[in-house]
Amino acid sequence: MEFLDEKYYHNTVLEWLIALGIILGGVIVAKILYWFTSTVIKKITAKTKTKLDDLLVDKLEKPVIFILIVAAYYWAISYLNFPKDANGLSSGIENLLFKLATFALVIDITWMISRILDAVVEEYVVPLTEKSESDFDDQVLPIMRKGIRAVIWIMGIIIGMDNLGVDITAMIAGLGIGGLALALAAQDMVKNIFGGIMIFLDKPFKIGERIQIDGFDGTVEEVGLRSTRVRTLEGRLLIINNSTFSDNTVVNVSAEHTRKVVLNLGMTYDTTPEQMQQSMDILKEIVIAHPAIETEDASIGFNAYGDFALGILFIYRIKKEGDILQTQTEINLEILKRFNAEGLEFAFPTQTVFKKEMA
Repeated sequence: MEFLDEKYYHNTVLEWLIALGIILGGVIVAKILYWFTSTVIKKITAKTKTKLDDLLVDKLEKPVIFILIVAAYYWAISYLNFPKDANGLSSGIENLLFKLATFALVIDITWMISRILDAVVEEYVVPLTEKSESDFDDQVLPIMRKGIRAVIWIMGIIIGMDNLGVDITAMIAGLGIGGLALALAAQDMVKNIFGGIMIFLDKPFKIGERIQIDGFDGTVEEVGLRSTRVRTLEGRLLIINNSTFSDNTVVNVSAEHTRKVVLNLGMTYDTTPEQMQQSMDILKEIVIAHPAIETEDASIGFNAYGDFALGILFIYRIKKEGDILQTQTEINLEILKRFNAEGLEFAFPTQTVFKKEMA
């Protein structure tokens, strides 16, 4: 068959057909591998205890098939004969075809790395976020996954384009200027997002805990990517930018083992020493009787001679599981009831007026 020996662009028809056959053979092998993976490999990995192998097979299935096609294309180009220049170097068309093959290979490797990382995150990181009480990590994780994936792809494309002969320096400079402009325009949003990430990493508080920050006191209801919602003791809903938590001191009230309460009682100057001792004994009895009070940490003492009262300092600590406001109310009512029953009088501001009669 003479037409098979005819040459077109330095290669016979037969050589062109062989090159095409190599590419088609690579596609057929890729299809067979795809079928084998779907019907055999996946069934084997499904029987193992870990899900990582299932994820890796699923994620790498298409990239591996694509790399076989790229390899077949590279082999086909190597098989063909292309004209050389005066120095015996490869021609422009041959260089371009090999560069395209290299670019495709770099993109495929980038694809594989991205999918491997995604499989590892899905196997080891996602279960950790599902176990946590906060919704914040559930919001941050998808953004971080996309961000890391974007960085991997940008690096892969830059390396691939560098192999194509594109001026990467100018491209990176352009990306740097664009990124700087974007960062300046969105610096407040970025600051809040980083503040949210620090909340996620440091965990200064959890949802449902009571905190105090920047003069506000309330319970954390939700931690978002840009802001945190806090319900105050008055029932108001505060939406606080996450950057506020980086710039201010946060007091986690719920993290305290006990809540200290300081009460200053003033008795009248008509109170006898025996009555003062009786007052302190009553306070001790109230502390011992209440289940929400740490009895060992209570302090009671006659501490001051005031302008109009004899001072008793009463310090007690409410247990972590106790209701702070309810416990204080019960203690104060019990003090008032017991003191009234024993005839013990509380002092109040008084003023003595001396009248001088004129002769």
